[in-house]
Amino acid sequence: MRLSKELGPMFRLQTWGRNMIIVGSQELTAELCDETRFCRALHPPLAELRMIGKDSLFTAENKETNWGKAHRLLAPAFGPLGLRSMFSKMIDVVDQMLVRWERFGSDSEIDVADNMTRLALDTTALCAFDHRFNSFYQNERHPFVTAMERALKEVSSRARFPPAKLMFLRDRRFKAHTQTLRALADDLIDKRRLDPRLGERSNLLDIMLTTKDKETGKMLSRENIGYQLITFLIAGHETTSGLLSFATWLLLKNPEELASLQAHVDDALGGEAPTAQDLGKLDYVERVLMETLRLWPTAPGFGVHPVENTTLAGRYRLTPNDILLILLPMLHRDPKVWDEPDVFRPARFDPDNAKDVFQHAWKPFGNGQRACLGRGFAMQEAVLAMAMMLQRFDIAGRQ
Repeated sequence: MRLSKELGPMFRLQTWGRNMIIVGSQELTAELCDETRFCRALHPPLAELRMIGKDSLFTAENKETNWGKAHRLLAPAFGPLGLRSMFSKMIDVVDQMLVRWERFGSDSEIDVADNMTRLALDTTALCAFDHRFNSFYQNERHPFVTAMERALKEVSSRARFPPAKLMFLRDRRFKAHTQTLRALADDLIDKRRLDPRLGERSNLLDIMLTTKDKETGKMLSRENIGYQLITFLIAGHETTSGLLSFATWLLLKNPEELASLQAHVDDALGGEAPTAQDLGKLDYVERVLMETLRLWPTAPGFGVHPVENTTLAGRYRLTPNDILLILLPMLHRDPKVWDEPDVFRPARFDPDNAKDVFQHAWKPFGNGQRACLGRGFAMQEAVLAMAMMLQRFDIAGRQ
């Protein structure tokens, strides 16, 4: 972000033999989101993440057949009916977190990031795989979370500085962490295969284990299902927990917005537990989350590359070998689109504002056919968590 402010909306970044073009304006992004000219690229961090996710939905190359199969199989589960079927499970996990807070008492301090990580992990596992981690019934974090964090830290490090060939200890630790992730996925698959109710549920794991892709007539391989599970657990919980943590922080930094939001939640829900019909009433909560994703998108960029030789903005010559990273925190602060771009103002997303004002200026879930499949899932989960938290608690930051 600092370099973008210094060098402008487009510059080339070369580090350790790696070459990437950083883009941070709405004008350039609008062109780059034209899928007839540009397609998704695995920029260095995502390419390194293939060590964990291989050809799963998030890290697959466009040409890999498993992406298409998995996308066609799982897209219906994230539609309106699928999300409605997950509603009660989301409520269940949020309630576990809030009951735990109530038992701590009003003078206790809450580690928001840790609690939101537990919440999002448990929600993803319960809704997608009908598996309970029960993170709120134990002090220590689940070994999956520890292994995931250490593996992602290594992936990030390798994206910046490719590992030397003689770093045996680092490499061995990384392999051990990835094996921990894979062991959990294999255990979930093995147990579900032995379950006499296999195929009766509509969750993601049952779908992957029992359903053929209509286009190819083939099912996902056991190996690929394992990678899909790891991807959903990582991408599905790490990003949503970050969103809820940032939203809480921004509300505490903006007490007037916090008071307005709490009044909105009280008016929408009263003292009753939310129902699926209440989601439409919680529009202000959604706007707070959208503004949070504008300022601090938890997936802070996505890469594209030209389909063929082309010229961007009439002046920048590009080839299919060029990787362009759309840097979302800068795109979301483009002063040509956003008034006072560093100010937290959820009202930006009021329905009265013309939708085309934000065309290609707000992209926290990516773009086009490779956009985040779980967007609706993440927003429903986050809206419920934020609404229930503010319904039951008055929160304040540490003085």
